[in-house]
Amino acid sequence: MMLHHEAIWAIAVLTTAGVIIRPFRVPEWVWAVSGAGLLVVTGLIPVSMAGAGILKGGDVYLFLTGMMLLSETARANGLFDWIATWAVNHAAGSTSRLFTLVYLAGVVVTTFMSNDATAVVLTPAVLAVATRAKADPLPLLFACALIANAASFVLPVSNPANLVLYDGALPALGSWMASFALPSLMAIVTTYLVLRLIERKHLRQECASQVEPMRLTVGGKASLAGIVLTAVLLVTISAFDRPLGLPTALAGVATALAVSVLARRSPLTLVREISWGVLPLVAGLFVLVEAIDSTGLIGEIARILKRAAQSDPTAAALGSGSLLAFISNLMNNLPAGLIASEAVAQAHPPRLVIDNLLIGVDLGPTCRSRDHWPQSCGFR
Repeated sequence: MMLHHEAIWAIAVLTTAGVIIRPFRVPEWVWAVSGAGLLVVTGLIPVSMAGAGILKGGDVYLFLTGMMLLSETARANGLFDWIATWAVNHAAGSTSRLFTLVYLAGVVVTTFMSNDATAVVLTPAVLAVATRAKADPLPLLFACALIANAASFVLPVSNPANLVLYDGALPALGSWMASFALPSLMAIVTTYLVLRLIERKHLRQECASQVEPMRLTVGGKASLAGIVLTAVLLVTISAFDRPLGLPTALAGVATALAVSVLARRSPLTLVREISWGVLPLVAGLFVLVEAIDSTGLIGEIARILKRAAQSDPTAAALGSGSLLAFISNLMNNLPAGLIASEAVAQAHPPRLVIDNLLIGVDLGPTCRSRDHWPQSCGFR
């Protein structure tokens, strides 16, 4: 039995390493699916357990699908390029002012469209416009990278990891804001001030006061309208404590189809541009966590968390949140969040502990972001 458990742990560790490091430039989802498949093929877990793990992610898959459709629709119709161009033309030749405008744009995009939209769509647009404006792109890319973490718990929709940690049962919006409004504000302001201090030499440089302005196309305006309506819809649904996955997916599909008709483009072209690998990546990680849970490791973590919370809830909240932030910084925060979610489901700790775990899993990857995001965005 011990060898059985050790084999599962070994596959989980190697798979997670593959997702993080991506040896031979093999996509993350291939490593996650391969690890999950290996667990089943070798008989370490039954097919039924793998299926149960995959089904647990239903709400997350729907949420990601909707957000990817919204993001790609906006990107394909020039909305993010327009935002970046607007920021340059209102910076009046000041890199420092441009940095602030880009940071604020990142706050809005992350808050209402999730941190993935800021990371994957806004960042390349900012890089392209910064190049045209002859501005130092480094602080602007870091602004996008770090705000994608700092603003990722303003609303439940700001980060898919939020759905993961609460296992689809998100708190109602009023309860959410009571817990996270002040921490979110502190994270956003502190990140801005620290990053501005670190990058002060780069921010003293000048940039072009104007680049060729962009006219927002009909498709771009429709994309913006779709995003605004979706944000209103999701905030309303959050207020009634309902799952966000299906409404997000339906809103994404409706926006993509409507904008494609208005822009006279085939929606299939848009669908082909989306990186769908994120869905099997998440599914594979759910299977891995299910396998790890079968070894009793997560159960032991849950017992430790439960005892700590019963002894001193405040210390347990601070300690567990800090530890999860550190682990999320070492590895991908998604598997870390999945493990934490399973432990929470078994331990039933106080809300204070869960809230601190969410802050840890959202803010934890910040250091890795600063080290690696400029390269991932094409900056060298």
